[in-house]
Amino acid sequence: MFASLAFRERYLDVLASIYIYNEFRGYTSLDRVLEAVRLRCPDEPDFQHEIEKHRADEEKHYHMFRRWFERQGRMPLRVDSGVGHIDRFIQWVFHCTIEELDTGAIVAAPEEFERLCRVIMLTEQRGYRQVEIILKNRLIMSDPVMKKIFEIVHKDEPDHFLPYQHWLERQGRATAKWNERAADWCIHKVLMLIKLPALFLDAGRPRLERWPDEDQVANAA
Repeated sequence: MFASLAFRERYLDVLASIYIYNEFRGYTSLDRVLEAVRLRCPDEPDFQHEIEKHRADEEKHYHMFRRWFERQGRMPLRVDSGVGHIDRFIQWVFHCTIEELDTGAIVAAPEEFERLCRVIMLTEQRGYRQVEIILKNRLIMSDPVMKKIFEIVHKDEPDHFLPYQHWLERQGRATAKWNERAADWCIHKVLMLIKLPALFLDAGRPRLERWPDEDQVANAA
């Protein structure tokens, strides 16, 4: 019984640490996307509002996971871009980090902006499918707070990929190319089969000393 409880606690700890990283990375990165959308699509306020909602949802999800950790009385495990799906996807497709993305160049080149929309769309579609799997996981669903968090994430998730999908369709552009789908599949497999197990087994993994949003405020000051 003790071993099973310890396994459950560690599994939830690792899972929530990965999610809180990705949710924080998501909403802070969407500031760059929103800037590009406003410049590229100034006459599409509905599209802009959809991106604003996407950003707000990601920030809401981040704070839900933060409150879960606060209820546990511990900080998240320290993880990096190695567990970030969008980090790895941007690196794969654009050959740079999110911070290095040239918003001006993306806005100036229609094919680059379309590529960015596809990367976000595929990332969010992957997230939606993963949450559907999580909602069937009895181990995760045994935690009532975690269960509620993922139910909310599942409800919000379609609004995170449909705006980009619909925009691409309105332009008569491809919603995904085979190499981008292949990249998404490879990234997901690496995260699930290598990164997550390695983090689970890393008993000496340090924890964050400050919440990511607190570091963001400190760095901006």
